[in-house]
Amino acid sequence: MKEHPELRFGGGLEDVPERWPVSSSEVVHQTGRVISVRRDTVQPDGRDSFVRDVVVHPGAVGVVALDGANRMLLVRQYRHPVGYRLLEPPAGLLDVQGEQYRLGAERELWEETGTKAADWRVLVDAFTSPGLTDEAVRIFLARDLSEAPDAFERRHEEADMETVWAPLVDVVGAVLAGHLHNPILVMGSLAAWTALNGPGFDSLRPADAPWPAKDR
Repeated sequence: MKEHPELRFGGGLEDVPERWPVSSSEVVHQTGRVISVRRDTVQPDGRDSFVRDVVVHPGAVGVVALDGANRMLLVRQYRHPVGYRLLEPPAGLLDVQGEQYRLGAERELWEETGTKAADWRVLVDAFTSPGLTDEAVRIFLARDLSEAPDAFERRHEEADMETVWAPLVDVVGAVLAGHLHNPILVMGSLAAWTALNGPGFDSLRPADAPWPAKDR
């Protein structure tokens, strides 16, 4: 079998920022809501150009909220595009101009579950579908939970959301069995389980850690 370079943590095992030249760019669809579609003509040096449509997205945050028994706080929400009522962690768009990422996560945790947390850390960062959209998501770990003193009035898909607890070990089992599909839940639960049973939660990045994939 052909030998390939081996990458290690701290030794090249990382994504590298890079921008190929764009000879033309135009917005071909503007919804006036969350997304728009941009059409770029990409011109790599010394090669033929090609066209890519990019779904422009404001980004999102998600929250893996764990209680003292490592139960995960979830909501069950109807998602019209896929035709499912999904179990999901609290999550939402970064659609408040200038809002800090952690504050956005705190807001979503409160709005969707009426819960607040005293201990916040960055769990994992990801691009949701890098061949199609520039959407980036940051998933936080929230612990030391308590009930918020006030409630948020939910609307639309959130109006009848059910809030449930599930042991983290069972969430991971359901993910691996193919029973749970929300990407923030999948990434967040597996990352939390890895940290819990590996280096520990104290090894995670602080809640205000830089987010180069979103800030560049």
